[in-house]
Amino acid sequence: MDPTIHPRLRAWLDRSEIVALDPPRIETLARSLDDADPPVRVERWGTVVGYEAGPPRRRLVQFDRHGHLIAACRWAADGSLAWARCRAADGRWIGVEPGAGDHRVWGRSDRVWQLDGAEPWQPVEMLTVFRALDWARLDHIPPLAEPRRLPGGAGSAVLNLLAALMKDQGLPRTRYRGPFPTEQLFTSLLESFRHDPTQALPLERFLADGGLDWLPAPYESHQVAPWVTVQLRQGIEKVVADGVTFYRTEWQGIKRREPRVIREDGERVVCSLWALGGPLEDRLILDRSGEVVEAPPPQAREVAPAPLAPVWNRALADLIARESAPALGSAIVDVLAAIELEWGAVPGDLVRVWTKRVRLSAELRDAATASLRSAEPGRERAEQALRFVLEVARLLGPEVRGRAQALLEALPEEGQAQRLEAAEQEPEALDPSVGRLIALLAR
Repeated sequence: MDPTIHPRLRAWLDRSEIVALDPPRIETLARSLDDADPPVRVERWGTVVGYEAGPPRRRLVQFDRHGHLIAACRWAADGSLAWARCRAADGRWIGVEPGAGDHRVWGRSDRVWQLDGAEPWQPVEMLTVFRALDWARLDHIPPLAEPRRLPGGAGSAVLNLLAALMKDQGLPRTRYRGPFPTEQLFTSLLESFRHDPTQALPLERFLADGGLDWLPAPYESHQVAPWVTVQLRQGIEKVVADGVTFYRTEWQGIKRREPRVIREDGERVVCSLWALGGPLEDRLILDRSGEVVEAPPPQAREVAPAPLAPVWNRALADLIARESAPALGSAIVDVLAAIELEWGAVPGDLVRVWTKRVRLSAELRDAATASLRSAEPGRERAEQALRFVLEVARLLGPEVRGRAQALLEALPEEGQAQRLEAAEQEPEALDPSVGRLIALLAR
């Protein structure tokens, strides 16, 4: 163990806002640092976890290597969890209040709050609930109601806290117990767990009925600059910089199609905007531990906004719907019919959204134009045009699916039932608008 860690941890524990989390236990932890075997663990990339002297050793605080508080738990006298809080990658504090809610499907629930981070426990807004857990004896991953109500990164932070506590308790493997195991949930779980490595088709097995074992494998979170947070396990897996999220393209053998990627360049790790098989712009350069080496300024030119041809809306709706839950299909069409699409300047990213308008990066358009012009007319150019349209569809997909889900949930039960019934019909051929758009681009 780094011999400097105890003096640094003592200084962190002496801060008034840390003592206030749980005064008697934090003060006891600070005094124990002089013991031969203090209840402290240091992770691979410098995360420091402080525990209540046990057994059992209950997690109290988690700091990153720069001394930023990442998570905290307060335990009741009977050993149950009173509350827990964790920091999302964008800096927001998310809290879990056990047994304080209810749900019409599964009953007793734990509430998820957005917190005022300046206080030990100060709820600001109730976000959603998940099925209640016995936090002292964790044994499964619970279903979450209304995941779209969580701000970006909040779900990941709560799942990571869950995985960390499971690992503390020595739980070797667990399963999701809830309805509707989705691809989105599978992808989220990959950040804090590892799927059973003996399962040949893990995604298919999970989507069938959730019957896939997960091994707790929490990531370390480090705030390396006021505007940059990195997630690491074997290496850097996710970076949030100025609200833009970059991902590794492969997670335990599962490929992720991402427009914002993390790639390795020798000893450097580069966060890039990615399009058409290559980097469009490098946005951040880190060392292997996630510390910032260079932060190039955005390259976006000032470009007057230009509307996309109307055929884009219907074609994108068809393509996004084909990579979404069938029940969202008609709602996705409705969402895109109400959105104005335009090309324009998007400094530091590829897309910017407003309520009724979405702007796509003109840099992306220019890269696609150059690629299309270099392709041979005919089949090669048409294939390149389709590739470009698919990239735009996947870029817009998360935002459009979220809006479609909200639209569907706002319908009366009869309307929801009608849409679900229509979604069970056999999928049709590609909408003619896709062909018209490909032909337009190829010309």
